[in-house]
Amino acid sequence: MYAQVVVDISNDAVDRVFDYLALPTTQIGMRVLVPFAGRNVLGYVLGLSETSNFDPSKIKSIKKNLETIPRLKPEILDLCKFLSGRFFLRMSDCIKLALPSCVRLDNAREQIEYVCSLAMDLDSAINIIGKRAKSQLGAVAHLSEQGEVKLADLVSLFGRVAVNTLADKGIIIKTPLRRLRSPSVEINKEPKKTLTKSQQAAVDAMQGKNETFLLQGVTGSGKTEVYMTIIENALNQGKTAIMLVPEISLTPQMMSRFNSRFPNKVAVLHSGLSEGERFDEWDRIFTGQARVVLGARSAIFAPVENVGAIIIDEEHDSSYVSENNPRFITHDVAEFRARHNKCPLILGSATPSIDSFKRAKDGQYKLITLPERINGLEMPKIEIIDMINELLDGNSSPYSKKLIAKLDECVKNKKQAILFINRRGYASFVVCRECGYRAKCNDCEVSLVYHKEDNELKCHFCGKRYKMLTNCPNCHSANIRYGALGTERVVNDLKKLFPNVAIFRMDNDTTRGKDGHKKILEEFSHTTPSILVGTQMIAKGHDYPDVTFVGILDADVSLYNSDYKSNERTFQLVTQVAGRAGRAHNDGYVVLQTYAPKHYVYRFASNYDYLGFYDKEINLRQTTGFPPYSHILRILVSSVSENRAIETTKKIFDNAKKLKEKYGKQIIFLQAMPSPVKRIQTKYRYQILTRYTPNESITADFYSIADIIEKDVSIFVELNPNNLR
Repeated sequence: MYAQVVVDISNDAVDRVFDYLALPTTQIGMRVLVPFAGRNVLGYVLGLSETSNFDPSKIKSIKKNLETIPRLKPEILDLCKFLSGRFFLRMSDCIKLALPSCVRLDNAREQIEYVCSLAMDLDSAINIIGKRAKSQLGAVAHLSEQGEVKLADLVSLFGRVAVNTLADKGIIIKTPLRRLRSPSVEINKEPKKTLTKSQQAAVDAMQGKNETFLLQGVTGSGKTEVYMTIIENALNQGKTAIMLVPEISLTPQMMSRFNSRFPNKVAVLHSGLSEGERFDEWDRIFTGQARVVLGARSAIFAPVENVGAIIIDEEHDSSYVSENNPRFITHDVAEFRARHNKCPLILGSATPSIDSFKRAKDGQYKLITLPERINGLEMPKIEIIDMINELLDGNSSPYSKKLIAKLDECVKNKKQAILFINRRGYASFVVCRECGYRAKCNDCEVSLVYHKEDNELKCHFCGKRYKMLTNCPNCHSANIRYGALGTERVVNDLKKLFPNVAIFRMDNDTTRGKDGHKKILEEFSHTTPSILVGTQMIAKGHDYPDVTFVGILDADVSLYNSDYKSNERTFQLVTQVAGRAGRAHNDGYVVLQTYAPKHYVYRFASNYDYLGFYDKEINLRQTTGFPPYSHILRILVSSVSENRAIETTKKIFDNAKKLKEKYGKQIIFLQAMPSPVKRIQTKYRYQILTRYTPNESITADFYSIADIIEKDVSIFVELNPNNLR
């Protein structure tokens, strides 16, 4: 029997199937150890056959099967093959998506703890021990009273010598038990809610159907309760479910609700888990102990079987598109799994992506709407503040008078407020007022961000840190100016304005530690009055009944990016963060600060008019020929050698020009250029951008011309990238 094996090496030159002699117990989907290029390497069995096209005398044998039960289940193996073809990825990289490193490389093991119990009745034990061994007598008395006690606890109470002696005499039994390292979750018991007519109609329309649904519901409309009802119905039918959320920060609150509803059935997968936690959660899913998977993007690869529902919450969020190798789109993976399991795929959002809503309009998805908030309250009023008028009125601070007044009112009423600013740090850059010198990273072509708490300048691309300037290194002037404010400065200013109010900050700097998101959110939820300052991680999904005020400090941050999606992203962010206010029995109020108050994005957002915004935006896309009416494809070339990057870009671009000749007017735009951020982590970056009418053959051809191997050069292809930095 021959095994078709792909080796665990991320190299295009070996991205193919190799034949090996299978061992008698070798199965499809197994991890195996195989001889390759003079060493033993990890491999994965993709198939088995009775014959081979190669000379049998030259075919080597598998050295060892690394497991008795294949870790790659048939559906997941098929999914990896689909991914490889759909996104032109190496098969070994696709398998790495499906198998976490703790599973793939055996970096984690089951954690075993021992419990002790008496092997006989207490009197018999005392007769064997005698009256002098007080520690042993105390231990057996304790066991007689408790029944079972952890070995570690028994040792801490009565000493290792006494416990070992009792075991040697056969008086106590040590029993090994597996201890699961599950992420800690605060479970808030909440009663099962009765669905409204709209919610029940949504459930009835989607339950058990083998279709893709777009569930558009305003913030606070009860989408989560719809999700949980659909999942509950799936479980009642003996099926499983996958629920995805965009931000790791959403997982603790969602996990609490799901654990309350589905006790002992939920597993969570996200990047914030330790290796041990990830191993145990993945194993609970693999063995069928956990039937509901909750997590971020990577959870779509969970090894659940017989899936009854797949849900992508906040489906518009850019985090569902992987920007690191291997690059993939979560929606496509979810669609494959939904088709495989003949179950509904539900895409939920208050502000669906333009692409998803167009698909719903065109009939590819079925549109379900929840147009009203569950509690019957009106959406919070959004007041647009023109910051130019604030300047003309003599207010040069980044906080409008109305924003401060509303914050003060909120605090006096012992309620909670959220302030949104999509920049972290104290200042976005530092520049010399005399000569114009701007501090930049040595390894990246970007400005350094000032972090006052650490008194450091940090690069937000590579993480490198520098001492804060006291004088300009160019002209030695001490006249240093700060750039636009970030979350750290906002907190610093608020502490002066509201010295007796608890103020929390939530961004990538404050949430890096273990359970960082969870600790901040839990403390905020239990503190009134309080103010939460944060980046986009606070903009969606969170549900706090005492939040009555939301301030959007600089709505223009994302509006003027050189990106065709900038209007869409700004509308989504404004609507989502505004939706955090007034979600219980309190009216909400939102202050939106901008230097472009008449921009149509704010006009539609302030009225929560998604349909109006969609009509305006889709017409603009159609007129300009941008997605979804075209595809944008980017070939990104990077190398520590700028010459190597340029040479490789030229080589690919020469072939791209031949494609332009082949397809003519179908290719609307084709250009090679330096990337907007020319250097990241010492690597020079050049790109080829093309825009063309949707055509799978054109896409395949562009992937093909980029599929070359150049020494010390990385080449990545992105279809409709989220950003072009």
